[in-house]
Amino acid sequence: MTADINASPLDVEIGALKGGSADLSQYAGKAVLVVNVASKCGLTPQYTGLEKLQEQYAERGFTVLGVPCNQFLGQEPGSAEEIAEFCSATYGVTFPMTEKVEVNGEGRHPLYDRLVGFADAEGHSGDIRWNFEKFLIGRDGKVVARFSPQTEPEAAEIVAAVEGTLA
Repeated sequence: MTADINASPLDVEIGALKGGSADLSQYAGKAVLVVNVASKCGLTPQYTGLEKLQEQYAERGFTVLGVPCNQFLGQEPGSAEEIAEFCSATYGVTFPMTEKVEVNGEGRHPLYDRLVGFADAEGHSGDIRWNFEKFLIGRDGKVVARFSPQTEPEAAEIVAAVEGTLA
């Protein structure tokens, strides 16, 4: 099945980490940085930068959306409660988090069906490569940028893209 990459990722249903719906439609008209996250990864310290982006740009209509995933060497094994506690206690995370989902393979969540067709600056599209791959969705609900897992949240190219969507 080929997903419609022109359809907004914000039109899909996904659960919130703590239960109920994450209601992505509430982000219509805002810029959203969708990041598949994990608590036991070498890139986990990126939570610090993600939270700084959240704090810096939230009042301007921006949010980070963390999407826990355990597909990469089992680096997000915890329950929803464990993930929430870790993120809050260790990194002071205030941005919203969804339920844990699969981002690759037959069980790929529909949210990622609508994201993976977008290429990053190096031309990579398709499967998520690792934890902390980032997608920026503009105010119009369309993907405007993709960043590799190794790109730090506060890197100049991410900050410039976020500011560009908020201009």
